[in-house]
Amino acid sequence: MSNLIVNINKKLNHFTLDLDFELGKEILVIQGESGSGKTTTLNIISGLMKPDRGYIKLNNSILVDTKNKISEKVQNRKIGYVFQDFALFPNMTVKKNIKFAIKDEKIYTEIINLLKIEHLLNNYPAEISGGEKQRVALARTLVTRPELLLLDEPFSALDSKLKNKLYTEFKSIIENLNIPVILITHNEKEAEILGDRLLYLKNGRIQAR
Repeated sequence: MSNLIVNINKKLNHFTLDLDFELGKEILVIQGESGSGKTTTLNIISGLMKPDRGYIKLNNSILVDTKNKISEKVQNRKIGYVFQDFALFPNMTVKKNIKFAIKDEKIYTEIINLLKIEHLLNNYPAEISGGEKQRVALARTLVTRPELLLLDEPFSALDSKLKNKLYTEFKSIIENLNIPVILITHNEKEAEILGDRLLYLKNGRIQAR
């Protein structure tokens, strides 16, 4: 069964992004050269950008249907998006960063325990490591109870030793959540360890490698 259906078309500067794929409760890795349309794909799915033509359905909700002039607001899409730079608020503690988007106190406790970050709650982002920031950014996203998780190069700023440790933990967390995930990465090892399926983009289209 497909949890996510994506059929989108958007004209960009040097090519037209033209994608058609479906996703179940699995980790889909998207790879491709810089400028091939990877981040644009996530931005369209999340609602940060609009396609010229398209249809996006997540579970029972139609998020985009340009034919029928449907375009759900970003805040109503039930999608979690973790950016490459984590985008944490520097003037807020870890606890306040996570609680900024909270809807349910119970899931806050569950996610804090799941990601093992209880000891960081009173720290500010500048006081914690890259790996810890990654966990906090993930926690802030997961407390919103997303039905889909989008990740844009979430491990790129971390050193190799730390990455290897986080891969195992991340895979375990995603299996626990049981939701579809789209992960952008340039790292072949990362794609092999984490991905259940791979899409390779070139000039906005899915290519065989």
